[in-house]
Amino acid sequence: MTFQAEWLRKTLLATSLALVTAGLAPATFAADKRPAEFKVTDFLLDNGMEVVVIPDHRSPIVTHMVWYKVGSADEPPGKSGIAHFFEHLMFKATANHAAGEFDRAVSDIGGSNNAFTSYDYTAFHETVAPSALELMMSFEADRMRNLILTDDVIKTERDVILEERRSRIDNSPEAVLEEELDATLWQNQPYRIPVIGWMQEMEQLNRTDAVAFYNKYYQPNNAVLIVAGDVEPDTVKALAEKTYGKIARGPDLPPRVRPVEPEQNTRRTVTLSDARVSVPNFSTQWVVPSYHTAKPGEAEALDLLAEILGGGNRSRLYQALVVRQGIASNAGAYFQGTMLDDTNFTVYGTPRGDARLVDVEAAVDAEVVRIAREGVTAKELDKAKDRYVRSMVFARDKQDSMANIYGAELATGGNVQDIEQWPERIRNITPGEIKAVAARYLVLARWTTGYLLPQQQAGN
Repeated sequence: MTFQAEWLRKTLLATSLALVTAGLAPATFAADKRPAEFKVTDFLLDNGMEVVVIPDHRSPIVTHMVWYKVGSADEPPGKSGIAHFFEHLMFKATANHAAGEFDRAVSDIGGSNNAFTSYDYTAFHETVAPSALELMMSFEADRMRNLILTDDVIKTERDVILEERRSRIDNSPEAVLEEELDATLWQNQPYRIPVIGWMQEMEQLNRTDAVAFYNKYYQPNNAVLIVAGDVEPDTVKALAEKTYGKIARGPDLPPRVRPVEPEQNTRRTVTLSDARVSVPNFSTQWVVPSYHTAKPGEAEALDLLAEILGGGNRSRLYQALVVRQGIASNAGAYFQGTMLDDTNFTVYGTPRGDARLVDVEAAVDAEVVRIAREGVTAKELDKAKDRYVRSMVFARDKQDSMANIYGAELATGGNVQDIEQWPERIRNITPGEIKAVAARYLVLARWTTGYLLPQQQAGN
């Protein structure tokens, strides 16, 4: 159980991506040309639970995921960490199963299960043989509404998450800096609050908080079921109606309207010096629109901008700083597009050998300025599109990646059609659109930069 799965965050940087195009040549990304065996089915149960089925018959396994449209950014003021805390509580006893019984059932059949919490959603997942799918649905449907939450259960698991914060955040200079950087980048949006929560607020979480959170958000009409693997849509529908379909619809939730980020017009820096740091590094972030908040074409352009600027060893940053100048051991950029609200665009770098961090940062800034002023060539953009889409097609070989892409998209305001149409939208982006988003959003006068330094560099 994790408060934010890093591997998932990286997988979702390019949001819905082109996983629906598996097995096709890069030039044939139209949704209607997908092989029938990969056709995605989407439907609603009578109680409002959305179900997505992603058939993949190449291996006799199935990934079963339940995504709840609630994350840390939905928490009440003063209750930070309750979303992640409740993820833990979902593994406790229910009216029908003892604590640990679900985990043992998964282990006994050679499967795997876990869960994670992020800013905008909480997800629970199992990977098992297709014959065990009904059993997984039965367990998940049971804990959706039948948890037994006592004061003893609350106290024990609260101690667990407090220790998790100490070990994962407080004992990690990188994590502490990232937390402080988020708190500085976001002035108004709840993304400024760590997913795991602030320690002083986590210590006060209680049974009343947990029950209120459970009753409000853990309802079928606030959940998305994703089933990917060796299954047929009709079978999944019948099993879903038999298990999840028996749960009564919960109260309709209001729209997920959050505080809006004000216009940012200052430079801000966060510096952490720590004796455990041996090599310094930096990262610079800008607030930019996500796929959910962007104007048409902007998010796709930001995705491709991240690929061209710093998406891999063919990118401008890598070629300039690592290959030609030799001053960095790594340098790159990423755009975290699958978010419910505005998101961040990040560039980063680490010096190599005797190179100075200030020189690496200046070189990164120079590439950002150049692309904002001069744009990109059509040839450069076409190659980036091919690299970008092809790299994501390989993820089609992992059904859990498919499930994660669809789940995150649907939990943050998107739909199946958005995913299917994504490749065409990417292909239609022009060099002018890349230049426009770079000039509009990557402004050096209003970034937030974090520096992680060895102890002896304090005061430099």
